[in-house]
Amino acid sequence: MNEHIAWIDWTIIFAYCFGLLAMAYWLARRQEDREDYYVAGRSVGPWPVGLSIMATQCSTNSILGAPAFVAFTAGGGLLWLQYELAVPLAMVVLILFVMPMFRHLQLVSVYAYLEQRFDLATRLTLSGLFLFVRAFATAVTVYSIALVIDLITGLGFTASVLLLGAFTVVYDVMGGIRGVIYSDVLQLLILAAILVLVLCFLVDASGSFTDMWQAFSAERRSTLDFTHHGFGDGETFAFWPMLLGGVFLYVSYYGCDQSQVQRQLSTRDIDATNNALMINGLLRFPLVLLYCLVGVGIAVYAVQHPDFIAALPDSGNGPEYNLAVPVYMIHELPTGLVGLSLVALFAAAMSSLDSVLNSLSATTMEDFIRRFHHGTWSDHKELILSRVLTSLWGVVTLLMAFYVDDIAPTVLEAINKIGSLANGPILAVFALGFLTRRVFGPHAITGLLAGIAVNAVCWMFLPEVSWLWWNVIGFVMTVVVALVISLLWSKKAAGSQILPVSDVYETAIHRYLQAEARVNWYTRSLWLVVWFAALLGLLVYING
Repeated sequence: MNEHIAWIDWTIIFAYCFGLLAMAYWLARRQEDREDYYVAGRSVGPWPVGLSIMATQCSTNSILGAPAFVAFTAGGGLLWLQYELAVPLAMVVLILFVMPMFRHLQLVSVYAYLEQRFDLATRLTLSGLFLFVRAFATAVTVYSIALVIDLITGLGFTASVLLLGAFTVVYDVMGGIRGVIYSDVLQLLILAAILVLVLCFLVDASGSFTDMWQAFSAERRSTLDFTHHGFGDGETFAFWPMLLGGVFLYVSYYGCDQSQVQRQLSTRDIDATNNALMINGLLRFPLVLLYCLVGVGIAVYAVQHPDFIAALPDSGNGPEYNLAVPVYMIHELPTGLVGLSLVALFAAAMSSLDSVLNSLSATTMEDFIRRFHHGTWSDHKELILSRVLTSLWGVVTLLMAFYVDDIAPTVLEAINKIGSLANGPILAVFALGFLTRRVFGPHAITGLLAGIAVNAVCWMFLPEVSWLWWNVIGFVMTVVVALVISLLWSKKAAGSQILPVSDVYETAIHRYLQAEARVNWYTRSLWLVVWFAALLGLLVYING
């Protein structure tokens, strides 16, 4: 399909790519040790971090998957917006209860907390689980991006994966987390601008926004589903599983996942961290609404132009709907704008991939290599080793991308199913650390394994249960199993078996409860709750 791309479009694409490499090289000169590389010397402001968090979530998976879900997926439509109601509520939990603790402990790896609260085995188990799950989810991201590159260039899937990997890994190795954050801000702005532009073209093709909206299927215009519950009725995207399951997933993802927490740990102080979370909680819904409206426009355009579906590549099971947006861009936008649009897709791809590679490297370095290394290394040697680890994880995720093409009907659903398998149990382990004193490390690990096992059973044998509920089911199972085992253990042992909490853990709790800044945390949380109510009202209004 590269015959549709003029030389000026290729010039724009290459200029952008080399510009990012130049920025990464410039930022690399400021790096002196692994803390500079992984947490940017804890000096970044709230706006870059908040926008970077948004850029990672609203990435190529979203740009490909959300319009496909809205326009074409069976049972899809604007119901996906229900999921976004969970984001402001999850930010409230993180602002009030999670990030103040982590910021006080001055962590690089969030899993280091688990060793302080439980034991080394718990830390390594959760860290290893993160490495596996996040690498697998990243492979899905690479797969989706390579499909777009193949569509654009005609190079073939294998060559597209290698092309993506060579550029992104080199850029990420040089720039570190600071490069990740600032490039994400640039990429998000480009992405939002291009989505607005594409939506304007789609609206113009329909005549007006009202005409486009009226031409969209009435069934797919539904934004709320209170009539189903997702427990065995085969309705995955009902309101309650999307809201409650979403809250558990987002608290786990933003609060217990190294790829997100690492950026929050890069801010100047706890107030900056909480401001970044509030920015994400307030601005994410408008961005998601934007690319869902692009899906509305694509659906109407496909009805008005029957040859559009025929132009989509064949996935083997029918048209590849995940590629509807880039196909539209290439065929319908004028020369120059095609290049800018493809830059937006590349930017979204890199914003999701670079941060994950950096966090995989950080977790490996902090939880395994430095934890078991005896002796001392120079700061420069640790920095070089950190870059080598980033390169190695880049190779691993690229290889895994060849084996993830049949997980779910859309890329967006695939990513969320992978996360839902483990996020609830992972969150439960951290919650047990925060809220209990009787639970030992082995109890927490046993509960974690039980939670994941139950979710795996649901995936394989209970397809009628919404995968969104896995986040809640896994959490509850992990907590129940860990508490039951801890009670049985204490009955068998002589005397009190209450687990002594470490001094640093006690100090963190004390300072958290006494912090004067908590009034500001409550104010931010109130704004987020009001925003949640406003968004719910908006969806009720759209739903009619």
